[in-house]
Amino acid sequence: MKKFLLLGIWLLASQSIKAQTPNVNIPYSYQFYQKLNKSVYDVNNRSHSAIKGFYADDSLLVNRYNDLMQMGVDSINKRSWVRRKLTEEHLFNFKGEDYTVYADFLPDFQIGRDFKNGSTIWKNTRGFQIGGTVGEKFSFYTNGFENQGVFANYITDFINTNQVVPSEMSGKLGKKTKDWSYVTALLSYTPNKHLNIALGYDKNFIGDGYRSMLLSDVAANYSFLRVRASLGNVQYQTIFGYMLDPGAEKLTADRRLGDRGKWAAMHYIDWNATNRFSVGFFQAVTWADAEPEGKRGFDFNYVHPFIFLRSVEGANTTSPDKMRLGINSKYEILDKTTLYGQFMIDEFTAKEFFSNNGYWANKWALQIGFRGADLFKVENLNYLFEFNTARPYTYAHFERLSNYGAMNQPLAHPMGANFKEVLGILNYSYKRFDLQGQITYARYGLDPEGMNYGKDIFKGYDTRVADYDNKIGQGIKTNLYFAEGRASYLLNPKYNLRLELGGVLRRETNNLKNTNTALFTFGLRSTFRNLYQDF
Repeated sequence: MKKFLLLGIWLLASQSIKAQTPNVNIPYSYQFYQKLNKSVYDVNNRSHSAIKGFYADDSLLVNRYNDLMQMGVDSINKRSWVRRKLTEEHLFNFKGEDYTVYADFLPDFQIGRDFKNGSTIWKNTRGFQIGGTVGEKFSFYTNGFENQGVFANYITDFINTNQVVPSEMSGKLGKKTKDWSYVTALLSYTPNKHLNIALGYDKNFIGDGYRSMLLSDVAANYSFLRVRASLGNVQYQTIFGYMLDPGAEKLTADRRLGDRGKWAAMHYIDWNATNRFSVGFFQAVTWADAEPEGKRGFDFNYVHPFIFLRSVEGANTTSPDKMRLGINSKYEILDKTTLYGQFMIDEFTAKEFFSNNGYWANKWALQIGFRGADLFKVENLNYLFEFNTARPYTYAHFERLSNYGAMNQPLAHPMGANFKEVLGILNYSYKRFDLQGQITYARYGLDPEGMNYGKDIFKGYDTRVADYDNKIGQGIKTNLYFAEGRASYLLNPKYNLRLELGGVLRRETNNLKNTNTALFTFGLRSTFRNLYQDF
């Protein structure tokens, strides 16, 4: 440990560039964040691109962010109040001597047709957002949505099975028409240029890809305390989170204790070694809040941010907790083109790891990809290509409440484990027009009734089918083909209000059944958030 500590001190002390930790968080959305590619993946600066969300007042991003927020604004002609509110400004905007406050109505109205299944789908969402700053050190943001909708067949099946709307929340989900709500909140405080403290009910994301094998925004929101510290070219982030698991066995037959909860401590340190190369180390531990034998609560042994958590967890000789370790790295091979990757170790046995015998406890996940901006020298043509895989039983544990999931969804990849996936995304923006296409192919193994081949991370790994000869894709071999296209016209950049046409072609095939979807949608949409339907 002394060697690690000395190395860390040397890395911090050897940096000549003083990084700043800003304050105003940008809600994470891949569709919006990829528009920042040219600033984030610029070989002339050192951005901590893997730690999301970004900040609107980051000196590396502020110019590009402001340009996007002023898209289509007419600074010469004075437009009517109604026109400005619809196309240029926040609905309400207040500025004082040392504060700013804005508020918006956020509609998300969609209607569509699933031609393969002869069904009409629709979504009726009414939402709001409120944000602002107090002085130079404090900012706040909240949004909320009330939703009703009818989904495509495969999403309906997911909701009925998991009792949660993908990437959102639980609610009244028993009937064909689903009814649920969704809320986000974040308080951010920056006492000095090196430190930011955030208290949130939101999500977090670590990585440079579309997916993350370490920590993604797939699952529902959860409560957390997040601390980010910047010094030179090193940024450190620690997250202490509390999450619900409505699928876990209840401790009482009535509602007195509600859904069971879990805790997570997640630390990540990111080092920009050069303008082109960065590497980060990730560690996370999860544990149950309470068991039938009694309540444990938050374990203060995991509070210390600058410590190797595996040593703390291992100090408890009968620990029920689950530790995971990971590496994230990127290399900007060309100007505006970045190669990135992740490797996560959930568990391994050294003598079995190199034997190639399919030992069940050699559980790991891998990501390799590249992304960039201005493809073929076409301005604002952004691209991404990515490969993801996870071995059977990765992210699972013998105890459901210490697995790597929350609200019946994974905290990493939406497919859980026991899969391989390749995907490509292309996005082009011209003034207020935005075009995006995605193609995905995945192969995974589903579970026959009463068996556990390792895809479902909410099943205890003690129920595994075998100790050896486990392979990725074992079980009911299934192929997934997914293609999506979206064309939108931006009405107001301040809250991403847009008219959007969308289409989805999806096919899931195995020896038991084929599921096909051909979906066309049209809507008036808004907000910055990821709502995944590519699973």
